[in-house]
Amino acid sequence: MGGVNPAEEKMLTAITGINWGDEGKGRMVDLLSEKYDVVVRYQGGNNAGHTVVNEKGKFILNLLPSGILRDGVVNVIGNGVVVDVKHLVDEMGRLEDAGIKITPEHLKISDRAVICMPYHVMQDCLEENRLAGKQYGSTRRGIAPVYGDKYMKKCIRMGELADMNALEERLKDIVEWKNLTIVGVYGAEPVKLSDMTEHLKKYGEKLLPYVCDTSVLLNDLAEQGKNIMFEAQLGALRDIDFGIYPYTSSSNSIAAYAPVGAGIPNRKLDLSIGIMKAYSTCVGEGPFTVEYFGEKAEELRKAGGEYGAATGRPRRVGPFDAVASRFGIRMQGADEIALTKLDVLSYADEIEVCVAYDVDGERITEFPLTATLSRAKPVCVKLKGWKKDISGCRKKEDLPEEAREYIAFIEKSVGAKIKYVSVGAERDAYIVM
Repeated sequence: MGGVNPAEEKMLTAITGINWGDEGKGRMVDLLSEKYDVVVRYQGGNNAGHTVVNEKGKFILNLLPSGILRDGVVNVIGNGVVVDVKHLVDEMGRLEDAGIKITPEHLKISDRAVICMPYHVMQDCLEENRLAGKQYGSTRRGIAPVYGDKYMKKCIRMGELADMNALEERLKDIVEWKNLTIVGVYGAEPVKLSDMTEHLKKYGEKLLPYVCDTSVLLNDLAEQGKNIMFEAQLGALRDIDFGIYPYTSSSNSIAAYAPVGAGIPNRKLDLSIGIMKAYSTCVGEGPFTVEYFGEKAEELRKAGGEYGAATGRPRRVGPFDAVASRFGIRMQGADEIALTKLDVLSYADEIEVCVAYDVDGERITEFPLTATLSRAKPVCVKLKGWKKDISGCRKKEDLPEEAREYIAFIEKSVGAKIKYVSVGAERDAYIVM
């Protein structure tokens, strides 16, 4: 195998999810970041995780870019990210304990990124509890409330940590406003200003050495011709505008948002790499047309170890969904596709693929709005399984014929070429097609 192609001619690259998230983006960022100088997280918070396995160990990353595991790579948390300062400090500590040294040269945090406060987490939990059986499937980490407050102009930015006196004066007004909802709507105990100030001093000030104007930094690096990779959280179907609203995240997970969320909206992407699994998984609520249930679901879930990296929740699982994937590829403008976890399907005698939806007796092949999606039923075809361990395969010719036929069928079904296929969690367990 010739290895991953250098990125010499592709300076600005986005790696994004094609489906509901949990496609294996972190694993691919870790693999491909060898050829990049910078890795940027440009949206989301600590409400999802990327699991990376390499020679240094197994790591679950929520806020830190996956390039943090590569020596010499500059990692940036962009202005489009919402930062839970306690979670980030703890996450950095876990990596330090595992021997991963993190320095201000290694990690940069945008001074324009907003802070996810304890009252955001509190409000998230109160609202999910109020919704009860109609809840949106939030991770209860404050993401929707903090993004809501961002657009209400009621947030604290990372750069404000440098002047705690001025910050405390502004925070006083925000806490007073937030308590109108926490006490008046939910009947909960009010948030104390002193607790919030202490929280920011205890955790936020530890991060100050890493905070800078990352917009200037990234623009300068782009001018120098450095290769920059943008790392998304979740997938196209969780995008606030184009996903299965309202069962989405609260940010834009599409590739087009990458330069904006990173802080260099004046730059254009050179390459968009879309990641999708060889089957379908979904964490959280909302319509999931291809969902398996019972023993069939548990068999696939166990084979793939399908439990959320951030929450530990069992993922909903099902066959590959070509309808959703075609839509995701279009939304991400994907130039190349990486297909992950093909090895997981090695247990199956037959493998299903959803090629269309049946909605009230009508066959449709375009991904519909959520209201229509909730009535959709999968139209599937069955392909022959390969029933062999493929985790040792390192080139296309090593794969069983049935596995190659499955890949070809997926390519034809989604109308895009698959360039990378992962056959295991380890860094070298992949094939360049």
